Amino acid sequence: MNNNSDEKRESGFTHFMARLSNRDFARLSRFIYEQCGIKMPEAKKTMLEGRLQKRLRVLGMKNFAEYIDYLFDPAENNHELVLMIDQVTTNKTDFFREPDHFAYLQEQVLPSWWEKNGTRPFMLWSAGCSTGQEPYTLAMVLSEFAASRPGFNFQILATDISTRVLEQARRAVYHEDQLAPVPIDLRRKYLLRSKNRQSGLVRIIPQLRARVRFRRLNFLENNFGLRVPLDVIFCRNVIIYFDRSTQVRLLQSFNGHLRTGAYIFMGHSETLNGLDVPLLSVAPAVYRKRG
Repeated sequence: MNNNSDEKRESGFTHFMARLSNRDFARLSRFIYEQCGIKMPEAKKTMLEGRLQKRLRVLGMKNFAEYIDYLFDPAENNHELVLMIDQVTTNKTDFFREPDHFAYLQEQVLPSWWEKNGTRPFMLWSAGCSTGQEPYTLAMVLSEFAASRPGFNFQILATDISTRVLEQARRAVYHEDQLAPVPIDLRRKYLLRSKNRQSGLVRIIPQLRARVRFRRLNFLENNFGLRVPLDVIFCRNVIIYFDRSTQVRLLQSFNGHLRTGAYIFMGHSETLNGLDVPLLSVAPAVYRKRG
């Protein structure tokens, strides 16, 4: 269904609040889990109901049963699945969030890596990048490291399941209120103010934007489509949305894409305790591949 037909149907439709029955919630939550591994416990029923109201309005549908039939239709599934996931995923992020991780990267990981690897490109993956603050923070940190080490080169892949947040990340436009965690010297070097100063908007400079490649990725995809081994994965505050068996499967897949001795950074609210993965804890929420 194209955007024009969506808009026409929405413009002639009276807004209402459809209710999500227990049966329809069970069907939807099971489908979301099967398609992208995200758990939707009963406590999230009201959230799911509220966030999907827009899709019902756009499609001109009166109830969730009709929407679910449409979602499950093989002819519409891929298109609507992407739009549905955009509505239900949670995307919370900040520049320099959990700052001790960036300090550890800069002070421990990078100097050791540089001493051993020389001019080989440093490969980093921001998995679950949301609206881009994390990968752009990483690009700042790596650029600062490169400034004093001629020949140091890096590549950053940033992925998310939500096309909505990826679009925002590619634009790289933020409000100045979001910049408080960014040191003043880095703001001056890597951010451009809007010509309309009253807008309060800034944009990441082109040179830094060029360092980050964004693409959509569903963690349930086989092998993630990654072609080269990685030196670091940032996957913070992501696996908390998956059940234990999916967490183990994901971490084993992440581990398979890391070079021996490479690092994975997790959220401070996440732990690998009791999970069968060959990763060694080296700092709070920082793990290293064994071997």
